Amino acid sequence: MFDKILISQCFLGKNVRYNSEKILLKHPLLTLWQQQNRIVAICPEVSGGLSVPREPAEQQQNSDEVITISGVNVSAQFNFGSQQALMLCQQHNIRFAILKESSPSCGSSLIYDGSFSNKKIAGQGITCKVLTQEGIKVFSENNLQELEILLDK
Repeated sequence: MFDKILISQCFLGKNVRYNSEKILLKHPLLTLWQQQNRIVAICPEVSGGLSVPREPAEQQQNSDEVITISGVNVSAQFNFGSQQALMLCQQHNIRFAILKESSPSCGSSLIYDGSFSNKKIAGQGITCKVLTQEGIKVFSENNLQELEILLDK
């Protein structure tokens, strides 16, 4: 039995991103893990009730508040989506996640600074924080090889 891996749905080319842009993470490890039926996908923002497309939103510095570019507080949707991701991990006994770097939900080491000026700072998105607090190791598209080393140990 292989370890399951939670993954951001956007990496699978799904139309879930705030700007409707489709991205597809092409990586031999991801292809292998899909063939092994390890992948459990979610977009915490969509699962939290946000639409596609939607306004850009950024986590505010030194805060867990998430605000859209027009000033709407969407923290409740981000928090609900993070709980949906955590429930999936619990249901599937997931110990590892691959989440989209820089996202206000999914960033694992970088997030935007909350000024909507395209500036990134060290930090974790809302979902990443929740999963990490529950002992789930979170990776981004930038460090899949590190995850490969830990799988099935």
